[in-house]
Amino acid sequence: MAKNKLKKFDEMAGFPHVFQYPYGVLQAAGGDCPLKGQWNRDVFQNDHPLILELGCGRGEYTVGLGRLFPEKNFIGIDVKGARMWAGAKESLETGMDNVAFLRTDIELIRRFFVRGEVSEVWLTFPDPQMKKAGKRLTSTRFMKLYSEILTENGIIHLKTDSHFLYAYTLEMIRTNQYHLLVCTDHLHQSGMADDVLSIRTHYEQQWIERGLDIKYLRFVCAPREQLIEPDVDIAPDPYRSYNRSRRSNHCAAKQPETTI
Repeated sequence: MAKNKLKKFDEMAGFPHVFQYPYGVLQAAGGDCPLKGQWNRDVFQNDHPLILELGCGRGEYTVGLGRLFPEKNFIGIDVKGARMWAGAKESLETGMDNVAFLRTDIELIRRFFVRGEVSEVWLTFPDPQMKKAGKRLTSTRFMKLYSEILTENGIIHLKTDSHFLYAYTLEMIRTNQYHLLVCTDHLHQSGMADDVLSIRTHYEQQWIERGLDIKYLRFVCAPREQLIEPDVDIAPDPYRSYNRSRRSNHCAAKQPETTI
């Protein structure tokens, strides 16, 4: 591990608003996080709505949302602590008391929150996982996980550059009859890009500069007795065959619009 990463991990260990529970630590704690069901009481010390950003990366959206909505609590979750350090440091240095960060695997989320503890989930530019449906953060596998921690009418937000993930998620919503609130495959040309949706992550800025349209979905993740994984054939994103840090302009071909 590079010295810079080690330095960031050491620094984050002293941040009071960063909680690190990789699988081994969680098992040592008895299987569930001690804060499960108590985040507002023990961390934020209020009863405000709790909102998660899953796969938060550098934490730009978590920090941006926390700045816009001081009356809500936000937790950025990612397994890669070196990335998370940027948002954790910024929120600490600016005295944001409604922002926290959690380092763990998203698959373990039920070990950290009880049913009804979370009001909204943000998914900002997740890997579309084109070959493995079960790893997509909008798959039925993850919908089941989210429904077990969200309020009854909890909201899911998806921002993505991926036409593949956008189209897949629309099919997942249709198939399972979720209530779709908003969808657009041209966010920044739609007139919908308000202060919230205009927060730009590191990856989003890259995609915009390379000519990719940003897609956005918002829907209600109400409980379902049974979830059906959509059976649909979607053309893959051509530029996804490249490493995330090596995508080039000639691969950023525009994708056809998807309507609903």
